[in-house]
This record gives sequence, C-alpha cells and structure tokens, in this order.
Amino acid sequence: MPNPTAAELKNRYKAAKKVLNKAFPEATTALNYKNPFELLIATIMSAQCTDVLVNKVTATLFKKYKSPADFAKANLTTLTKDIYPVTFYRNKAKSIKKTAQIIEKRYNGNVPRTLEQLIELPGVARKTANVVLGHAYNIPSGFVVDTHVKRVTKRLGLTKNEDPKKVEQDLIKIVPKEDWVKFADQLILFGRKYCTARNDKCEINGIKLIHY
Repeated sequence: MPNPTAAELKNRYKAAKKVLNKAFPEATTALNYKNPFELLIATIMSAQCTDVLVNKVTATLFKKYKSPADFAKANLTTLTKDIYPVTFYRNKAKSIKKTAQIIEKRYNGNVPRTLEQLIELPGVARKTANVVLGHAYNIPSGFVVDTHVKRVTKRLGLTKNEDPKKVEQDLIKIVPKEDWVKFADQLILFGRKYCTARNDKCEINGIKLIHY
C-alpha cells in the first residue's frame, strides 16, 4: 500500500477530530492542579505512573508544600516518603526538589514559559514541557505523545512510526497548531476509555473510527 499523501493524512485527522469533538468536547489533562508549578510537579510525578495515583498523592502533597520555596527547602527524606506511592519516587523526589530550587533561584518562583528553559529542569523531558506549556500557559509548544497517543494515532493511520519524537513530528505536520493541545487530550481520553491496548475496535457510541 502506497504511503498516504499529505492531503489524505489531513483528511484522516479531520475525520477523527469530528468524532472526538462530539465524544470529548471539553477534553483536558486529567492531572489536578491550581497553578503552573503544581502542574509541573504533577507531570514530573506522572512519568510511567497513572494520573489517578498522582492525583491521590498531590491531594495531600500540595496542602503540605504550597510553593516552589516549600519544595526547595523540603527535607529530601521526608519528601521521598510523601510521594512514596508513585513509581520511581526516590528519583522523582530528587528531581522535584532540584527543580524547585532552580525555579526559586533562577526564575523568582515562576515556572518558565519556553520549551528550552523547561527541558533544562531536572525530571522534565519534552513531553512534560509540552503538557505544562499547553495547559498552564496555553502555549502549543509541541504535541504530547504518550502511550495512548502513540497507539491510537498509528491505528488511525496518522503515523507509521513508533518513536515518540517521530510520531510528534508526523502529527505536527498534520494537525493545526491551535489544535495540538486539545487533540492530544482527546486522543489520550479515547485511548484510555475506548481504543485500549486490548480493544482494537476503537468505537465511540457505535461510531467506529477508521483504521488503516
């Protein structure tokens, strides 16, 4: 089968978007947060961990540590215990404390607004930076590619790649920039609720999205 043209790929996106708009009109990140810094910490913790578990931990964590300064001066052993339920909690505790210290010292307690600045922070990779910029600041810096997005976009014929970086580049060419954040959120919800690793039908209320 020949590779789809750019026009065909955009039509596939539009067809999927039409269905997802009806199913998830208010799609957004599942992480709970009240400000950019809380979102940054929650997103760091969410790496290879469920958002549900992260939300349970942050419900208590953000009451104890209310600012970057609080995290920056936190006792590392205590902070490690405070986030114990999440995966790789020891490494994440170190990253969170160091990140908070940098934000306090270098950025006056404010989470930076550029991808380049964010990915220099401990524990922050491109996906985390994209989540924070997109949801905290409404800046579409890139396309968030998690396991759900990677699986669903391949099934929908929007990419043939497996590497998240290549998947992101494929999607950036197809999806309008103003829809990067929302469409990624919709794909994640679709992947969690319907188009799971075990369920290859990918139907929403009887409407089946076309597979390629």
